[in-house]
Amino acid sequence: MFEIVRVRDKIRVPPAKLGSGMKKALLEIAQEQYEGIVDEDLGIIVSVINAKKSGEGKIVPGDGAVYYQAELEFLVFRPRLHEVVEGIVTETAEFGLFVRVGPMDGLIHVSQIMDEYLNYDSKGSVFISKESKQRIGLNDKVLARIVSISLKGTLADSKLGLTMRQPFLGKLQWVEQQIKDARSGKTKEGEKKKKAAKKGGKK
Repeated sequence: MFEIVRVRDKIRVPPAKLGSGMKKALLEIAQEQYEGIVDEDLGIIVSVINAKKSGEGKIVPGDGAVYYQAELEFLVFRPRLHEVVEGIVTETAEFGLFVRVGPMDGLIHVSQIMDEYLNYDSKGSVFISKESKQRIGLNDKVLARIVSISLKGTLADSKLGLTMRQPFLGKLQWVEQQIKDARSGKTKEGEKKKKAAKKGGKK
């Protein structure tokens, strides 16, 4: 998800920056230039954490600036298909949940929240499952799997599709309960079979 990547690029240092320490100047310019950029190959550049010149600078006639080849270190957010991520619900709508994952929001469509039928309470900004009455809404922490990625130009244009309809995914409290049930041998399928057996035994 979060990675450190190293790249080489040309940095233009304007005359006003030439009097200050070169390393500091390169870092400030690189931060202004790259932070927040969405790159299909690199991911989202969250922060420029290091910048140092490589070799001597070059002057272009008619331009008072100096151009340096620089070695840059970026902290990037690079989502991977099928990766399991932790996030927090930042917004709800009748069609699903928006979940903050790193620097971007992903969408969990209502059909991908859980296996049960869900009712949406718009006043409480919460979904409530019909059978078990489980609730999920604003500020809930969740585990989800990435099922689609579209990185385009800006964060606003980039999209992340998520699902929680798999074992050990969902609201963190649900996941913790699933783990406890799995350790004790108690599963949803097992409970359904027990209920069916009880109904079958009644006369």
